[in-house]
Amino acid sequence: MKTLDTLFEQLNSIILGKPLVTKLAVVCLLARGHLLIEDIPGVGKTTLSHALAALFGLPYKRVQFTSDLLPTDIIGMTIFDMETKKFHFKKGPLFTSILLADEINRATPKTQSALLQAMEEQQVSIEGKQIALNNPFFVIATQNPLEQSGTFPLPESQLDRFLMRLSLGYPSEKFEKQLLLGQNKKTNIDPVFSPGEVAQMISAVKLVHASDAVVDYLQTLLARTRDSGEFITGLSPRAGLQWLQAAKALAYVEGRDTVLPDDIKLLASYTAAHRLHCNDGSNSIDALERIVSSVEVL
Repeated sequence: MKTLDTLFEQLNSIILGKPLVTKLAVVCLLARGHLLIEDIPGVGKTTLSHALAALFGLPYKRVQFTSDLLPTDIIGMTIFDMETKKFHFKKGPLFTSILLADEINRATPKTQSALLQAMEEQQVSIEGKQIALNNPFFVIATQNPLEQSGTFPLPESQLDRFLMRLSLGYPSEKFEKQLLLGQNKKTNIDPVFSPGEVAQMISAVKLVHASDAVVDYLQTLLARTRDSGEFITGLSPRAGLQWLQAAKALAYVEGRDTVLPDDIKLLASYTAAHRLHCNDGSNSIDALERIVSSVEVL
Protein backbone atom coordinates (compact mmCIF):
# COMPACT_ATOMS: atom_id res chain seq x y z
CA MET A 1 0.00 0.00 0.00
CA LYS A 2 1.98 2.91 -1.33
CA THR A 3 -0.19 5.61 0.22
CA LEU A 4 -0.15 4.07 3.68
CA ASP A 5 3.58 3.53 3.39
CA THR A 6 3.94 7.21 2.54
CA LEU A 7 1.80 8.16 5.54
CA PHE A 8 3.85 6.05 7.93
CA GLU A 9 7.10 7.35 6.49
CA GLN A 10 6.05 10.92 7.22
CA LEU A 11 4.45 10.12 10.56
CA ASN A 12 7.54 8.30 11.78
CA SER A 13 9.73 11.23 10.75
CA ILE A 14 7.70 13.37 13.15
CA ILE A 15 7.22 10.87 16.00
CA LEU A 16 10.71 9.42 16.17
CA GLY A 17 11.43 5.86 17.26
CA LYS A 18 7.81 4.82 17.97
CA PRO A 19 6.70 2.85 14.87
CA LEU A 20 4.38 0.50 16.75
CA VAL A 21 2.61 3.38 18.52
CA THR A 22 2.08 5.27 15.26
CA LYS A 23 0.81 2.12 13.53
CA LEU A 24 -1.66 1.40 16.31
CA ALA A 25 -2.89 5.00 16.30
CA VAL A 26 -3.69 4.68 12.60
CA VAL A 27 -5.31 1.28 13.23
CA CYS A 28 -7.50 2.85 15.91
CA LEU A 29 -8.69 5.59 13.56
CA LEU A 30 -9.46 3.19 10.69
CA ALA A 31 -11.32 0.88 13.10
CA ARG A 32 -13.58 3.83 14.00
CA GLY A 33 -12.47 3.68 17.60
CA HIS A 34 -11.17 6.30 20.00
CA LEU A 35 -7.67 6.54 21.42
CA LEU A 36 -6.52 7.17 24.99
CA ILE A 37 -2.85 8.11 25.36
CA GLU A 38 -1.70 7.83 28.95
CA ASP A 39 1.67 9.36 29.65
CA ILE A 40 3.55 12.15 31.35
CA PRO A 41 3.50 15.63 29.75
CA GLY A 42 6.04 16.43 27.07
CA VAL A 43 6.56 13.13 25.25
CA GLY A 44 4.72 13.97 22.01
CA LYS A 45 1.04 13.17 22.59
CA THR A 46 -0.22 16.44 21.11
CA THR A 47 2.28 16.24 18.24
CA LEU A 48 0.99 12.78 17.32
CA SER A 49 -2.64 13.88 17.24
CA HIS A 50 -1.90 16.95 15.14
CA ALA A 51 0.23 14.94 12.70
CA LEU A 52 -2.50 12.33 12.26
CA ALA A 53 -5.09 14.99 11.47
CA ALA A 54 -2.80 16.76 9.00
CA LEU A 55 -1.72 13.61 7.15
CA PHE A 56 -5.28 12.28 6.90
CA GLY A 57 -6.53 15.68 5.73
CA LEU A 58 -9.16 15.84 8.47
CA PRO A 59 -10.48 18.83 10.44
CA TYR A 60 -8.86 19.05 13.86
CA LYS A 61 -9.65 20.83 17.11
CA ARG A 62 -8.09 20.75 20.54
CA VAL A 63 -9.77 21.24 23.92
CA GLN A 64 -7.63 21.74 27.00
CA PHE A 65 -9.52 19.99 29.79
CA THR A 66 -9.42 21.81 33.12
CA SER A 67 -11.33 21.55 36.38
CA ASP A 68 -13.61 24.46 35.44
CA LEU A 69 -14.45 23.21 31.92
CA LEU A 70 -18.19 22.81 31.35
CA PRO A 71 -20.02 20.40 29.00
CA THR A 72 -21.26 23.38 26.94
CA ASP A 73 -17.62 24.36 26.35
CA ILE A 74 -17.26 21.12 24.39
CA ILE A 75 -20.67 20.56 22.81
CA GLY A 76 -21.78 24.13 22.28
CA MET A 77 -24.81 26.11 23.42
CA THR A 78 -28.03 27.70 22.27
CA ILE A 79 -27.81 31.48 22.15
CA PHE A 80 -30.32 34.22 21.39
CA ASP A 81 -29.66 36.38 18.34
CA MET A 82 -30.81 39.92 19.06
CA GLU A 83 -31.05 40.78 15.35
CA THR A 84 -33.18 37.86 14.23
CA LYS A 85 -34.96 37.47 17.58
CA LYS A 86 -34.38 33.73 17.35
CA PHE A 87 -32.40 31.12 19.22
CA HIS A 88 -29.76 29.20 17.34
CA PHE A 89 -27.21 26.58 18.28
CA LYS A 90 -23.56 27.59 18.29
CA LYS A 91 -21.48 24.47 17.74
CA GLY A 92 -18.59 23.72 20.07
CA PRO A 93 -15.22 22.13 19.23
CA LEU A 94 -16.84 18.67 19.35
CA PHE A 95 -17.99 19.26 15.78
CA THR A 96 -14.82 18.21 14.01
CA SER A 97 -13.28 14.98 12.70
CA ILE A 98 -10.35 14.64 15.09
CA LEU A 99 -10.80 16.04 18.58
CA LEU A 100 -7.87 16.20 20.96
CA ALA A 101 -9.20 16.06 24.52
CA ASP A 102 -5.98 17.15 26.17
CA GLU A 103 -5.47 16.03 29.78
CA ILE A 104 -9.02 14.68 29.90
CA ASN A 105 -8.71 13.52 33.50
CA ARG A 106 -8.21 17.07 34.76
CA ALA A 107 -11.88 17.79 34.06
CA THR A 108 -14.69 16.84 36.43
CA PRO A 109 -16.67 13.62 35.83
CA LYS A 110 -19.67 15.70 34.66
CA THR A 111 -17.63 17.24 31.86
CA GLN A 112 -15.97 13.94 30.99
CA SER A 113 -19.41 12.38 30.56
CA ALA A 114 -20.31 15.00 27.96
CA LEU A 115 -18.23 12.99 25.50
CA LEU A 116 -19.98 9.65 26.17
CA GLN A 117 -22.83 9.87 23.69
CA ALA A 118 -20.64 11.51 21.07
CA MET A 119 -18.04 8.73 21.27
CA GLU A 120 -20.59 5.92 21.22
CA GLU A 121 -23.27 7.20 18.82
CA GLN A 122 -21.43 9.83 16.77
CA GLN A 123 -24.18 12.31 17.62
CA VAL A 124 -25.24 14.57 20.49
CA SER A 125 -28.61 15.52 21.97
CA ILE A 126 -29.38 19.24 22.10
CA GLU A 127 -32.74 20.23 23.58
CA GLY A 128 -34.32 16.97 22.48
CA LYS A 129 -32.84 17.04 18.97
CA GLN A 130 -30.18 14.67 17.66
CA ILE A 131 -27.33 16.39 15.85
CA ALA A 132 -24.91 14.23 13.87
CA LEU A 133 -21.16 14.69 14.19
CA ASN A 134 -18.56 14.53 11.44
CA ASN A 135 -17.82 11.26 9.72
CA PRO A 136 -15.26 10.10 10.68
CA PHE A 137 -15.27 11.32 14.27
CA PHE A 138 -12.16 10.34 16.22
CA VAL A 139 -11.35 11.34 19.79
CA ILE A 140 -7.74 11.30 20.94
CA ALA A 141 -7.67 11.85 24.68
CA THR A 142 -4.49 12.34 26.66
CA GLN A 143 -4.37 11.42 30.31
CA ASN A 144 -1.81 12.26 32.96
CA PRO A 145 -0.84 9.59 35.50
CA LEU A 146 -3.37 9.56 38.35
CA GLU A 147 -0.67 10.19 40.94
CA GLN A 148 -0.26 13.71 39.53
CA SER A 149 -2.17 16.42 41.36
CA GLY A 150 -5.50 17.71 40.07
CA THR A 151 -6.64 14.58 38.25
CA PHE A 152 -9.96 12.72 38.32
CA PRO A 153 -10.02 9.01 37.39
CA LEU A 154 -12.00 8.23 34.25
CA PRO A 155 -15.18 6.26 35.05
CA GLU A 156 -15.55 2.71 33.73
CA SER A 157 -18.18 3.81 31.22
CA GLN A 158 -15.77 6.37 29.78
CA LEU A 159 -12.81 3.99 29.61
CA ASP A 160 -14.96 1.46 27.77
CA ARG A 161 -15.54 3.99 24.96
CA PHE A 162 -11.85 3.96 24.09
CA LEU A 163 -10.81 1.26 21.66
CA MET A 164 -7.14 1.54 22.63
CA ARG A 165 -4.89 2.84 25.35
CA LEU A 166 -1.32 3.61 24.31
CA SER A 167 1.75 5.10 25.93
CA LEU A 168 4.56 6.86 24.08
CA GLY A 169 7.17 6.72 26.81
CA TYR A 170 10.57 8.38 26.76
CA PRO A 171 12.49 8.28 23.47
CA SER A 172 15.67 6.26 23.20
CA GLU A 173 18.98 8.12 23.53
CA LYS A 174 19.45 8.08 19.75
CA PHE A 175 16.08 9.60 18.94
CA GLU A 176 16.14 12.04 21.83
CA LYS A 177 19.34 13.49 20.39
CA GLN A 178 17.59 13.91 17.03
CA LEU A 179 14.78 15.70 18.84
CA LEU A 180 17.22 18.01 20.59
CA LEU A 181 18.89 18.77 17.25
CA GLY A 182 15.47 19.61 15.76
CA GLN A 183 15.65 16.88 13.14
CA ASN A 184 11.93 16.07 13.41
CA LYS A 185 10.70 19.62 12.84
CA LYS A 186 8.25 20.08 9.98
CA THR A 187 6.74 23.48 9.35
CA ASN A 188 4.16 22.18 6.86
CA ILE A 189 2.57 18.75 6.75
CA ASP A 190 0.85 17.97 3.46
CA PRO A 191 -2.15 15.61 3.54
CA VAL A 192 -1.59 12.12 2.17
CA PHE A 193 -5.31 11.39 2.01
CA SER A 194 -8.55 13.28 1.54
CA PRO A 195 -11.50 12.84 3.93
CA GLY A 196 -13.26 10.82 1.21
CA GLU A 197 -10.33 8.43 0.92
CA VAL A 198 -10.27 8.00 4.70
CA ALA A 199 -13.97 7.05 4.58
CA GLN A 200 -13.20 4.50 1.84
CA MET A 201 -10.46 2.91 3.94
CA ILE A 202 -12.76 2.69 6.95
CA SER A 203 -15.34 0.92 4.77
CA ALA A 204 -12.64 -1.43 3.43
CA VAL A 205 -11.66 -2.43 6.97
CA LYS A 206 -15.16 -3.80 7.54
CA LEU A 207 -14.65 -6.20 4.60
CA VAL A 208 -11.54 -7.83 6.10
CA HIS A 209 -12.32 -11.48 6.82
CA ALA A 210 -12.16 -13.07 10.26
CA SER A 211 -12.46 -16.86 10.12
CA ASP A 212 -14.55 -18.91 12.55
CA ALA A 213 -11.32 -20.20 14.09
CA VAL A 214 -10.10 -16.65 14.82
CA VAL A 215 -13.48 -15.66 16.26
CA ASP A 216 -13.49 -18.81 18.44
CA TYR A 217 -10.00 -17.93 19.65
CA LEU A 218 -11.08 -14.41 20.57
CA GLN A 219 -14.20 -15.72 22.27
CA THR A 220 -12.10 -18.08 24.38
CA LEU A 221 -9.94 -15.15 25.52
CA LEU A 222 -13.04 -13.16 26.44
CA ALA A 223 -14.38 -16.09 28.45
CA ARG A 224 -11.07 -16.52 30.29
CA THR A 225 -11.15 -12.91 31.48
CA ARG A 226 -14.57 -13.63 33.02
CA ASP A 227 -13.78 -17.05 34.50
CA SER A 228 -10.15 -16.76 35.60
CA GLY A 229 -10.89 -15.02 38.89
CA GLU A 230 -8.12 -12.51 38.11
CA PHE A 231 -10.44 -9.58 37.43
CA ILE A 232 -13.30 -7.84 39.18
CA THR A 233 -15.34 -8.16 35.98
CA GLY A 234 -14.41 -9.70 32.65
CA LEU A 235 -14.54 -8.17 29.20
CA SER A 236 -17.94 -7.24 27.77
CA PRO A 237 -19.24 -8.27 24.34
CA ARG A 238 -18.63 -4.68 23.20
CA ALA A 239 -14.98 -5.04 24.16
CA GLY A 240 -14.81 -8.19 22.05
CA LEU A 241 -16.39 -6.48 19.06
CA GLN A 242 -13.96 -3.59 19.28
CA TRP A 243 -10.99 -5.95 19.72
CA LEU A 244 -12.02 -7.79 16.54
CA GLN A 245 -12.56 -4.56 14.63
CA ALA A 246 -9.07 -3.40 15.62
CA ALA A 247 -7.65 -6.72 14.40
CA LYS A 248 -9.36 -6.18 11.04
CA ALA A 249 -7.88 -2.69 10.81
CA LEU A 250 -4.42 -4.02 11.68
CA ALA A 251 -4.69 -6.64 8.94
CA TYR A 252 -5.77 -3.94 6.48
CA VAL A 253 -2.90 -1.64 7.42
CA GLU A 254 -0.48 -4.52 6.88
CA GLY A 255 -1.95 -5.25 3.45
CA ARG A 256 -3.90 -8.41 4.32
CA ASP A 257 -7.57 -9.25 3.78
CA THR A 258 -7.70 -11.80 6.61
CA VAL A 259 -7.26 -11.51 10.36
CA LEU A 260 -4.58 -13.73 11.90
CA PRO A 261 -4.47 -15.00 15.50
CA ASP A 262 -1.27 -12.98 15.92
CA ASP A 263 -3.30 -9.81 15.30
CA ILE A 264 -5.55 -10.70 18.24
CA LYS A 265 -2.51 -11.43 20.42
CA LEU A 266 -0.66 -8.24 19.52
CA LEU A 267 -3.66 -6.05 20.31
CA ALA A 268 -4.59 -7.68 23.63
CA SER A 269 -2.86 -5.29 26.02
CA TYR A 270 -3.76 -2.21 23.96
CA THR A 271 -7.47 -2.93 23.43
CA ALA A 272 -8.44 -4.84 26.57
CA ALA A 273 -6.18 -4.10 29.56
CA HIS A 274 -7.65 -0.65 30.29
CA ARG A 275 -11.10 -2.26 30.65
CA LEU A 276 -9.91 -4.73 33.29
CA HIS A 277 -9.10 -4.32 36.97
CA CYS A 278 -7.37 -7.07 38.95
CA ASN A 279 -8.94 -8.28 42.17
CA ASP A 280 -5.65 -7.87 44.01
CA GLY A 281 -4.86 -4.46 42.53
CA SER A 282 -1.98 -5.74 40.41
CA ASN A 283 -1.21 -4.75 36.82
CA SER A 284 -4.02 -5.81 34.46
CA ILE A 285 -1.61 -5.98 31.51
CA ASP A 286 0.46 -8.69 33.18
CA ALA A 287 -2.64 -10.67 34.12
CA LEU A 288 -4.05 -10.40 30.61
CA GLU A 289 -0.78 -11.48 29.03
CA ARG A 290 -0.75 -14.57 31.24
CA ILE A 291 -4.21 -15.46 29.97
CA VAL A 292 -3.26 -14.87 26.33
CA SER A 293 -0.13 -17.04 26.67
CA SER A 294 -2.15 -19.85 28.25
CA VAL A 295 -4.73 -20.10 25.45
CA GLU A 296 -3.67 -22.15 22.46
CA VAL A 297 -4.60 -21.10 18.95
CA LEU A 298 -7.10 -23.62 17.58
